[in-house]
Amino acid sequence: MSEEDTGLRARLVDVGVALVDREGVAALSLREIARQAGVSHGAPRRYFPTHLSLLSAIARRGFEALAREAGAAVQDGRPEPREQLMALGRVYLEFARTNRGMFELMFRHDLLESNQLGLRETSLPLFEVLAGLVHRVRPEAEADLVAGALWANLHGIAQLRQWGSLQLATGSEDVEPLLRVAMDAHLGTA
Repeated sequence: MSEEDTGLRARLVDVGVALVDREGVAALSLREIARQAGVSHGAPRRYFPTHLSLLSAIARRGFEALAREAGAAVQDGRPEPREQLMALGRVYLEFARTNRGMFELMFRHDLLESNQLGLRETSLPLFEVLAGLVHRVRPEAEADLVAGALWANLHGIAQLRQWGSLQLATGSEDVEPLLRVAMDAHLGTA
């Protein structure tokens, strides 16, 4: 791939990232991405053979951003694995709140199932960090199962918060108490 091709491919993904941030997943048509990138509506097909492959490239950027934020939070001088898990949970919930469209795109079943551009390999390291920390807190437990349940709990909190259901049920915008309860439920009380 020439330097020009690499640049246009990256620009299409950049435009998609900006578009999903501004307008959500529904705005991510090939035609709209091409229009905003200033290329013909057929140009994206030259670099991404399917719409799914372009969406996967955009979602990959989301996983990379979440992984950077999570890595920084976990390495931020917190020696105790439980504190690191709390920091990881906060990052996950905040990422979901501030990147609604990207968060929705990242966890679309069709993208993950298709594994376009190795999307699973981009998302799995974050789960491995979660499972590793769970193992350090509860070495006797099956870390992958507990981490999966904790992740499902965090994802549910994030999704219900996005829909506004959580605020209605709890009467609060604050998810910190829910995060603590989720940690206690899966890790035992501190």
